[in-house]
Amino acid sequence: MSSTASFNARILPLVIASALFMEQMDSTIIATSLPAIAGDLGVSPVALKLAFTTYLLGLTVVLPVSGWLADRYGAKTVFRTAIVIFTAGSAACGFAENLHWLVAARGLQGVGGALMVPVGRIILLRSVQKSELLDAIAWLTIPALVGPVIGPPIGGYITTVYDWRWIFWMNLPFGVIAFGLASWLMPNLKMETPPPLDLRGFLLSGGGLTLAVFGLTVAGRGLYTDTQVVVMMLVGGLLLVAYGLHAARVPDPILDLRLFRIPSYRHSVSGGNLFRIAVGAMPFIVPLMLQLGFGFSAFASGMITFASALGAVSMKFTVARLVRHFGYRSLLIVNGILCCVMFALQALFTPQTPYWMMFGVILAGGFMRSLQFSSLNTLAYADVEHAEMAKANTLYTVLQQLFLALGVAAAAFLLDARMWWYGRNSLEASDFSFVIVVVALISGFSVITFMKLDTDAGASISGRER
Repeated sequence: MSSTASFNARILPLVIASALFMEQMDSTIIATSLPAIAGDLGVSPVALKLAFTTYLLGLTVVLPVSGWLADRYGAKTVFRTAIVIFTAGSAACGFAENLHWLVAARGLQGVGGALMVPVGRIILLRSVQKSELLDAIAWLTIPALVGPVIGPPIGGYITTVYDWRWIFWMNLPFGVIAFGLASWLMPNLKMETPPPLDLRGFLLSGGGLTLAVFGLTVAGRGLYTDTQVVVMMLVGGLLLVAYGLHAARVPDPILDLRLFRIPSYRHSVSGGNLFRIAVGAMPFIVPLMLQLGFGFSAFASGMITFASALGAVSMKFTVARLVRHFGYRSLLIVNGILCCVMFALQALFTPQTPYWMMFGVILAGGFMRSLQFSSLNTLAYADVEHAEMAKANTLYTVLQQLFLALGVAAAAFLLDARMWWYGRNSLEASDFSFVIVVVALISGFSVITFMKLDTDAGASISGRER
């Protein structure tokens, strides 16, 4: 491997991860400070959730156009612009004097986040040889996994000792560092003759995804009536159907559904999305089970569930060797089954289950979940041409976000359905166990898709030939 290739595989992921770390830590650090922010702004915590759903709204609106912007203006230019937007949004959040201000600032952060991570990944995909992609993706995700681990305790400390506004202002030095590293080390990759922007496709896909994802996010949270949520999701679904018809007729759609003709991409996305429903649901349902079902404190719950992130971090140092030894197909099938089992085991937890046992199960589950993710995130691009990387990444990221939101919505719906079925007004421990089992089974169905992979699928990345 050349020195340039080695540089790209090790340094570029860390440069991109400096921005990803900022985004991930920000999303986890805020949850701890929610009561303090609500009290200071004079609103209820339920109303304040609107400020955080707007982040996802801004993310969803801009995501479909991120690949085209990178091709048109240069990936480095867009990446640096995204850092500036996200950092400016963070500063504005810290200065917020009311809910409307905070809502607008969080939306601005979402726009920056929608460009940072996808465009950063485009740079990586186009700069790193496929044989080095596994290692590069592993390096990329390590800092991103550290953020959720340290975010809650840092947020709690800052809010208790200082002021909640500093959880946003602390992003400013990270933003300056990320901008400087990107300016110094990143190549400004772009297409010589990019296709024109598919404006109609952007409006249809952006509008459809926004309504669908926003509806999924606010469902069951008391922010909107059930009728309003249903209308949002129905209109969003109709717009997405209209986009599908539109995409089949134009040569360069903003979300190119023709990429599904590539078997490795199709199976990675379809199986991965089933798996992401579970991955989206579990971080939502397990803490609720521990606190509402078992009566654990928030601190005790956090000390148990952070094992998942710890397991994920430890996996990153072994993923390349495991994929090269077993191959994508075998690894995704076997590890997918193990993930299903580890998810299901958490349904057996009771208040009397030893802490160390719960910690161990969640630790192992975090390791296997992250292994599945890293494998899927590289397999998807194994047979994609370099010229199509931006389109492939944009579609992949949009669907990833959609199904993670669907996982949370599905878990919340199942909990509400259980209470309605049994005529109760409060949740019991058995309700959470039921939902965990359903979620585990959904993740298990993803294995059926992976069985359709060729035995040598992803050999250009894994280095393992049949």
